Amino acid sequence: MAHSDARAAGTFRIGGDLHVVRLGFGAMRITGAGIWGEPPDRGRALATLRRVPELGIDFIDTADSYGPFVSEDLIREALFPYKGLVIATKGGHTRHGPDIWRPVGNPDYLRQCVLMSLRRLKLERIDLWQLHRVGPDCPAERQFEAIAKMREEGLIRHVGLSEVDVETIESARRFFPVATVQNRFNLVDRKSEDVLEHCEREGIGFIPWAPLAAGALARPGSALDRIAGEKGVAPGTVALAWLLRRSSVMLPIPGTGSPDHLEENVRAAGIVLSAHEMEELDRQGRAVWEAARG
Repeated sequence: MAHSDARAAGTFRIGGDLHVVRLGFGAMRITGAGIWGEPPDRGRALATLRRVPELGIDFIDTADSYGPFVSEDLIREALFPYKGLVIATKGGHTRHGPDIWRPVGNPDYLRQCVLMSLRRLKLERIDLWQLHRVGPDCPAERQFEAIAKMREEGLIRHVGLSEVDVETIESARRFFPVATVQNRFNLVDRKSEDVLEHCEREGIGFIPWAPLAAGALARPGSALDRIAGEKGVAPGTVALAWLLRRSSVMLPIPGTGSPDHLEENVRAAGIVLSAHEMEELDRQGRAVWEAARG
């Protein structure tokens, strides 16, 4: 059986000084359906969170919009005072119902996001605060100026961006160091390959969301299915292992509301993929991506 300790994935220093284990936990799925409201089983959600540090994970990613507010509240209830844990959160997305996400970049709103996250998480400073989306309601530069000011005030230690291109990253770096970028990326979604390469060159942590997605690549007879069977793990676990080996700046944050699924994900840290297996997975995953693009 593959290793069940996230620390086998190695470490990364966010912003050059914030040391985290590379396999983290995404706290979106501990909420209700549509990422709205309380989880169907609150006790199970809390048990999942409490299992996180026991499995060697010390990096948790959440957002004020998960619930909204539910994820941050559960994290505080389960894990405060966060001994040895880095709690990263995000702001800039408003919620108007299940599966409804509307970005707002108004500087006053972003400041409220930070202050309320500090209050809910019972923190004096957020180690990593990420702009969930660049809001369309005002110029990006105004949003970056507001974030830079909050960083100067000591409310935020490091700043990250989410769903951005290389040009936006470089624009933001005129206002503050960009410590992480969180874009969708997995075996079968390569849209952000150029962003990942830029992060590698610049030493920026890359947090791939939806890291377990495998689409048609999970079908019986595929390389992913065969390799998973040979190693005695789920296909998603192999997909995570591929991400970890794909780049040293990669910080996957698979999410779940199940302690058992959490442990299954963590096994990815101990999986060794050969160069041939990596190439085979990459080739088939890229083919699925290209076919989906038409």
